[in-house]
Amino acid sequence: MANDEIHYTKVGGCFFIAALTSFMLSNAFADCRNVETLKTEASVKHNKAVIKTIKGEGDDLIDCVDIYKQPALNHPLLKNHTIQLKPSGIETVNGVEDGVFQSWRQNGECPDGTIPIARIKAFEHRTSKPMPQYDSNKFVFVSPPNHEFAQVSLYGGQYIGAQADFNVWNPAAYNKDNSLARVWVGRGSGKALSSVEAGWIRGDGGQSGCYNLECPGFVQVSQKFTLGGPMSPVSSYNGAQYDIFLSIYKNTNSGHWWLNVGNEAIGYWPDTILPSLRGSAELLSWGGEIYDSQAEGHHTSTQMGSGHFPDEGFGKASYVRNVQYMDDSSPLIFKDPAGLLTYATKPSCYNLIVKDKTPKMGIHFYYGGPGFSAACR
Repeated sequence: MANDEIHYTKVGGCFFIAALTSFMLSNAFADCRNVETLKTEASVKHNKAVIKTIKGEGDDLIDCVDIYKQPALNHPLLKNHTIQLKPSGIETVNGVEDGVFQSWRQNGECPDGTIPIARIKAFEHRTSKPMPQYDSNKFVFVSPPNHEFAQVSLYGGQYIGAQADFNVWNPAAYNKDNSLARVWVGRGSGKALSSVEAGWIRGDGGQSGCYNLECPGFVQVSQKFTLGGPMSPVSSYNGAQYDIFLSIYKNTNSGHWWLNVGNEAIGYWPDTILPSLRGSAELLSWGGEIYDSQAEGHHTSTQMGSGHFPDEGFGKASYVRNVQYMDDSSPLIFKDPAGLLTYATKPSCYNLIVKDKTPKMGIHFYYGGPGFSAACR
């Protein structure tokens, strides 16, 4: 029997929290493309901003960077940006009691007025990650090439927040393919798309694009948490289950979109870089995503979630529980969704099953799969 206890994962072992921004701006910054010309300049600025360096796991080094000299402020639209140090609106976010923790903090703390940045990762600019597209007049979800999804969505409302507890696993990933679990908030399509997302990722990330602090835009305020830092413990098949709480919501006073991990406010995406999200979002999604390079000439064997299909249920299949959203109606609180839309690109490879609400799981669903098989090619 699977252990029916659920534990919150404290961040610190073999996964990565990802904060992704997609926006359309000038050629130098659109979708984080063509940024190699900025790499040397950004590295020089980074070195001058380091106040303290802390040893992390293995060869990892964590730089405590002056909060007012962080990469976000290199963005041309944030030249005169005033940092909001904490949310100031009336939105209600119920995080877990556990504080977010990463193993590097055993070796020291970043001082007040700084934020922790994993060295090198913050400036390893990679190719842009294609974003899912949809017809804003009639909801039709279209997967970008080489990407597959198993997710639930809300569409058509005036949304200002999305949150859930995400089961954490260690799925196998091959050939620079990757496996993600994430919450996604967006509005618009094509060149008018603005979106943000956060979650955990497993894989080499060869096509994973502009995550964490790799490109200017996401303003971090937490001195306790490194974006791109590893997480542990992880769930085991038919054993202990671990999850992590993620929340993205709009601060109605400032207009910025904030990210909470557990009960920690990590930072925010300023509304100035997200033109289509200056009002509200029209699409929210929760679930899994795979990048499949087809490097071996057939479908990837990279696993989604636990690597098992959703019909296996708790302790075996990966779940997303306590799925909630916030809209612009008063009071500004998170609430349970009704009429979730389901989407699985290739159910024979990765699928999902939405379950009835329960006291422990809330609105929840199971998702995932093993990838390549006789039925999935």
